[in-house]
Amino acid sequence: MTLLLTALGAAALSAGLIVVLMPLLKRYALARPNARSSHTVPTPQGGGIAVMAATLAASAVALAALGLAPDTQLWVLAATAVALAVVGAVDDIVHIAAGLRLILQFVAVGAVVAALQADLDAVPALPPDIERPLLLVAGVWFVNLANFMDGLDWMTVTETTAVCVGLIALAALGALPPAPTVVTAALLGAMLGFAPFNKPVARLFLGDVGSLPLGLLLFWLLVQLAGRGHAAAALLLPLYYLADATITLGRRLARREKVWDAHRTHFYQIATARGLAVPAVIVRVAAADAGLVALALLHAAIGDIAALAAGALIVAVLLYDLTRRR
Repeated sequence: MTLLLTALGAAALSAGLIVVLMPLLKRYALARPNARSSHTVPTPQGGGIAVMAATLAASAVALAALGLAPDTQLWVLAATAVALAVVGAVDDIVHIAAGLRLILQFVAVGAVVAALQADLDAVPALPPDIERPLLLVAGVWFVNLANFMDGLDWMTVTETTAVCVGLIALAALGALPPAPTVVTAALLGAMLGFAPFNKPVARLFLGDVGSLPLGLLLFWLLVQLAGRGHAAAALLLPLYYLADATITLGRRLARREKVWDAHRTHFYQIATARGLAVPAVIVRVAAADAGLVALALLHAAIGDIAALAAGALIVAVLLYDLTRRR
């Protein structure tokens, strides 16, 4: 009941803040079409302000209601999420140099990794002095891929919803501690409150102010899941995002392109360029995500290798379908 009320409260707060902020966003935060855009008319961005504010506020209230005092890790997570939101907001309006932005992301993710539980072991096969630096790099990549993949109406809504639903279902099986479960419920509700404004054709975008801290929160939640012995599930839940963004980056590096420049070569962008309607893309991604959530829930029963192999097959079929000519 607490999780349900947390999600409902976050959804209401997120939607309410968007209504209040919309006039200001239309005036000061218009996203004009560029080489990366899937939209063709100027559209306000900055919905992430409401999503992040609602997530943090609902989490705080729910933790207090459950008698769970935020520890240092949660305070650091909240502070760095706000810091990345500020970085994203500035970048949305006046643009920040790619190098500086990357440095700030490393600082934020580094603080979150440093604050992780001393006994957390996300990758049991690796010693801590190797695992933590790898988590730092993985966290920075997750922050960026959440930003890269936020280029289509309802794409981030679909992926975040799927990951959060999977996390809550796994939490019900004892795979996630109470505090991360509360944050998951709040994030799910906040994103659902944003969803009506972002449905195709979107009236509002998340913006970097939302996508950067969103990537950080999802990374932290997945690390918490992996630290409880469910590394396979932590990989399965965001596997489409990981595959699309990572393969696209690899191809751009192979072509010696400037990877920090705007582009339209992600698999979902190729799909729309080849005539697939936005809702059709989202339906395909949602179907694949549903399969990945099911595999994450079943991974302990069928084995990690089998679950990961099946997940890779689902994503491979999706990527092929998105890029085939029509």
